[in-house]
Order: sequence, then C-alpha cells, then structure tokens
Amino acid sequence: MSESKPETRNEFEKQKQELIAALKACGAVRYGDFTLASGKKSKYYIDIKKASTDPKTLKLIAKQAALRIKEMDVGTVAGVELGGVPLATAVSLETELPLLLVRKSEKAYGTKSRFVGELQPGDALVLLEDVTTSGGSVKDAIEVVREAGGNVKYVITVVDREESAKENLRAVDAELIPLVTASDLL
Repeated sequence: MSESKPETRNEFEKQKQELIAALKACGAVRYGDFTLASGKKSKYYIDIKKASTDPKTLKLIAKQAALRIKEMDVGTVAGVELGGVPLATAVSLETELPLLLVRKSEKAYGTKSRFVGELQPGDALVLLEDVTTSGGSVKDAIEVVREAGGNVKYVITVVDREESAKENLRAVDAELIPLVTASDLL
C-alpha cells in the first residue's frame, strides 16, 4: 500500500481509537483461558463475531476498511467463511465493490464451488479477516483464490494478535493490514 497522506493517517488513528472503544463496549475482548483456532492457548480472546453482529461496531469496521481500500488497486472485496462474511459484506456495501465469499471447503452439491460471487482470472481482491494469529486460514483462502486466477495482494484484519500472521502472509506475497492490533486493545 502506498504511503498515506498525513490527514489520512490522522483519520486512520481517529477511527482506530473509535474502533477500540467499540470493540471493548460490545464485549468483543474477553479474558480467561482460551484455545485459539491455531491451537495456541491464550489468556485473552477477541470475539469479532460479537462486533460483527453489533450494527454500530460493524459500521465502524466497514468505514475504517473502506478508507484503507481507497489506497489500493483492487476491484473486489472478499471474505472467508464464517468470520469474514459479515465483514466483507459490510465493506462491500460501504465501498460499492463486488463481493466474493470464499468457502473453507468445496460445496458437495449444486455448483460444487468454493466461491459465492464472481471471480474472473486477473481480478484483484482484498481479503477481509476477523482476527489473525498465524494467518493460516487466510493463507489457505489466498491459495484457493490464486489457483482460480485471482490476485490477492492485501488482507485487512480487524485485529492482528501480532503472532506471526504479518510475516507468514508476507512470505506468500500478501500484505496484512490490521485495523487494530492486540497491543492496541490490551
């Protein structure tokens, strides 16, 4: 992503602070003993599904992601089931870019497609993710999209837990753009 202008950086920071407050207010940040999708144990859990079912918080997420997408050369917003679906849908509505949903596995009936929406060879997409830890599930989605001819250069995550997702995605030539990091939240 190109270096943003000072006024845009100020807007990013203002929106980030609003999003942090909204995530805490809707109960998306929880403390205790949790096992993450990556299998790792954690003393905190970020439940973006709580945020994505709260209209005000979802709208903040969509606006913040849309501001970043304005600086990208992409034509489609994509989300991975389940967590990325409401996020990508809200961002698609905010940006008026087409929506592509990526299933975790091939559908066993009908078209048997991994996608809902149109994906043409050469299409440039931004993937939306709820929380990234190692980036494993989003890496799988990037691979599936690329195998179908799509181009994924950017992944916007609502919260990056800062546990190697950025580096793991860089290794597959994709840039992780967190709206908020775990250290911002905690």
